Amino acid sequence: MTLAVHIHQLATRDHTLVADLRFEAAPGQILTLMGPSGCGKSSVLAAIAGTLDTEALRFEGSVRLDGRDIGALPTARRGVGLLFQDDLLFAHMTVAENLLFAVPAGPKRERLAAVERALDEAGLAGFGARDPATLSGGQRARVALMRALLAKPRALLLDEPFSRLDAALRDQFRTFVFEHLRAGQIPAVLVTHDAAGIADTARVLELGRA
Repeated sequence: MTLAVHIHQLATRDHTLVADLRFEAAPGQILTLMGPSGCGKSSVLAAIAGTLDTEALRFEGSVRLDGRDIGALPTARRGVGLLFQDDLLFAHMTVAENLLFAVPAGPKRERLAAVERALDEAGLAGFGARDPATLSGGQRARVALMRALLAKPRALLLDEPFSRLDAALRDQFRTFVFEHLRAGQIPAVLVTHDAAGIADTARVLELGRA
C-alpha cells in the first residue's frame, strides 16, 4: 500500500503555496514535511485527506493510494486517517466508546474485543470505562492513536501530533506511534516543526525554501 502524491499547484486566490511537488510513502514508511508556518504543510495533508477548504484554496494534482486515484472521493471513502496535535476525543463518551466509534461495522463481540486489544496494546487495560477528561495528556494521545488505527486506515496523516506533549512524553509517544505504523505497514506523512521529531532523515521534504 503506497501513498503517491503529485501537487501541480496548491494555491490561494493570489498566492501559490506549493507547486510541482511529488512524493511517495511506501508501506510502513513515514515521510516528514517541514517548513515555516504558512508554507502549506497542513494544507498538503488536507488535500490528501479531502478536507481542503476549496473556497479558500485550489488544488491541482493527484492523490493515489495503492495505485488508485482517490482524489475525487469524499473523505470518508479515501481510507486515510488523521492524527492532530489535539486528541479530539469525544467528551460525552467513555474511553472505550471513543475507540468503539472508530471500529468498522461487524459483530458486536468482535468490535468490543478489538477495543480491549487496543487498550491493552496502549498500556491502558482497564481504562475503558474512564472519562477521557480523567486521563493524562500522554494517555489521551495514546487513545487518539489507537482510535485512528482501529478505523483501519490505509494511510495515516499526522499534523504536529506531538507538539502539545512535554519533552519526556513527546519522545515516548513518538516512538509508540512510529513503531505502530511500521508494524502495521501503514504509509504515513508527518508534519512537524521539530527536527528531533523526524521519523527518517532520508525521507524529509522542506517546503517554502528557496
